[in-house]
Formats: sequence, C-alpha cells, structure tokens
Amino acid sequence: MSLVVRCGADAPHGTVNRVIDTPQPTGVHDRPPAPLPLPRGGTGARRGPLAPPHPSPAGIRLHRSLLAALVAAALAVPVTGAARPEAVDAPVPPPLPPLRALTAVSLAGRYAASRGAIEAAMRTAATAGHRWRAAMLRAMAGPDRHFLSFDGRDGGRAAEVFGDLATADRIAVVVPGSGTGLDTYGLLRGGSMRLQRAIGGRGAVVAWLGYRTPSTVSLQALTPGRADEAVPALRAFVRDLARLKPAARISLLCHSYGSVLCGRATPGLNVANIVLYGSPGAGVDDVAAMRTPAAVWAARGAGDWIADLPHVAVRLPFATVGLGEDPMDPRFGARIFAAGDGGHSDYLKDGSPALANIARIVSGHTAAEVSHAS
Repeated sequence: MSLVVRCGADAPHGTVNRVIDTPQPTGVHDRPPAPLPLPRGGTGARRGPLAPPHPSPAGIRLHRSLLAALVAAALAVPVTGAARPEAVDAPVPPPLPPLRALTAVSLAGRYAASRGAIEAAMRTAATAGHRWRAAMLRAMAGPDRHFLSFDGRDGGRAAEVFGDLATADRIAVVVPGSGTGLDTYGLLRGGSMRLQRAIGGRGAVVAWLGYRTPSTVSLQALTPGRADEAVPALRAFVRDLARLKPAARISLLCHSYGSVLCGRATPGLNVANIVLYGSPGAGVDDVAAMRTPAAVWAARGAGDWIADLPHVAVRLPFATVGLGEDPMDPRFGARIFAAGDGGHSDYLKDGSPALANIARIVSGHTAAEVSHAS
C-alpha cells in the first residue's frame, strides 16, 4: 500500500494571515448557501427560548416524509448554483511508487515527484488559457511546498504536508468539506498551517483533499454518496500513515461534509482522536455506530449556519437523503468542546477557541485541559 491520494487542491500563499484566505474566487464557506426547501426538524435544529418543544414521533415522521418529497422534487428540478465549476483539463499524473518509510530521503523523493505532476498540470492550464489556475499551480510547485500526492483532474486531489512528517510524533489529517477544490484551496491550506504552528515543532498536519467534494449548494451535499465514494481512499491513507509511523499519535480532523466521510470511514482505523467540527451530521446514528476506540469530539461555533440544517436521514429507493444525527446532540455521545462565536470557516483561524482546543486534542492533552462548551 502507498500514501497516494487520487484527487487535489491549492491557492497561492504569501503571508499566513493575509494572503491565504483572501484570494478565493468565491466566499462559499463564509456565508450560508442559498436556502434549500428543507423542513426544520431532527435533533439538530437550533432552539431558543421561544422555540416550540421538540417534535413528537409523529411530527418527526411527518418532517422526514416532507423532506423526502422535497428532495425527490429537487432531483427533478436542479438546485440553482449546484453545478460544480467547470473542471480545468490536467494530465494524468504518473504513478507513484509506494513509500517504504517516512524518512527525510524518501519524503524528498515523493515531494519531488508530486512537484513534477503539479508543474505538468500548470503547463496544461497555461496552454489552455486558464491563468488563475496556472498561477495557483505555480505557487503549489514552489520549493517550500510538500505534497505526498497530486492530481489536477476533476476539481483536484492533493495531500499537502505542513511540518516535518519524518520526525513528527503527533499527526493531524484534516479532511475538508463541500465546495473544496483547487480554486478554493486557500482556506484549507491556511487553517492547516495555523494548526501546525499551534501544535508545535514535533507536530505535522496533512491537508487531505483526497476526494471529489460535493458543491456547497447541491443535492449531493445532502446525501452521503460522495463520502461513501471516498471511504476507501481515506481508510487506505490513514492505514498507511499508521503503518509507517506506528508510534505517532494520529488524529482525524473533519470539517463540515468531511465529518460524514470520517464518520463512515473510521471503523477499524488506528487513530487517537476523531474531531467533528462545523458538522451537518456524521453519516451515522451515534459514536457507537462509528465502531472506533478513538475519542470522538465535536464542536460548532455559535455563528455557524450549519446548525440550521435538519439532522435527519431518509432512505429513499434511489438514495439516502440527509446526513444523520447531530454530533452536538448529547445522545450522539461525542465529547463537546468550546468553539467560540465564529462562523463556518472560522474554526482554524488565529485566536479561535476552536483552534486552541483542537491543538490541545491533537497534542494529547487530557479532557480536563480542553475547554468545554457551556
């Protein structure tokens, strides 16, 4: 087996705080998507002092039936803005030999091979007149960038390393959510860099864009289909990492739709922590269904619009619609930690309580040392 990912990402980066998060063509993560016609319900609806009591079982069944009908209609009537941006052509990357060890020499060879694939994609984009993509790829191919794999096709796949993977004893794998691709990669990269700084010198972070994420406003973002497609790739990546670094403490950090992928991929994985933040659901009913000995954590910022999504899963003849129970619900069984007042893209920003707590979790601090939500 090899540390190979079949899909990629990036945006140019200058200074950590200014350039990383600003050159995005759209701000899809910072504001809620255009509203979809879904009913409020399930366990995840935000409730205030004037909210009605929790729905009765009959009410829940009604909500789920209504959700099923509305989504069925959405299948026939495409959601506005749901189409994925047109993919930029990229060459097929050459196959990568398996990594036999995570040493400085072997990693340097892997980084060089991935750099060659990025440069080939850059030339293809430049020839086709895609100047924005070519500029991003030129930045990705810089000597200070370290990719375990890269594939520029179909929106992009990549695994970028921050820190020294050869010497790290704490490794965080960041799994992003919907709307993440080459053209919106700066947010993922910026958060991963800030997290690595917070963890410290013996910590490494891998920004794992190893799957075809759904568009933020799309029917696919309401179903676990894309997550299920990506389960084998994520499991293989984490298992290879654990095999090559058996003494390292590995944590899965899963943002937004990435929580669905993590929830369905974790059975049998040798990881210390699974952190679900900004989650619309984890694709499972509760922590027990994840079948993992890892500590499962969850957090949501007070300003995150994801709280307003219904947390239900409806099985239709052709698909399952909905992403499961709310990891913030006490019945889910996760350890809840404080995330502050931030929005959907603020979890890994400098000064965020979520960033501080996630760094503590990855570093192996006790539960008492992680601040909890009130």
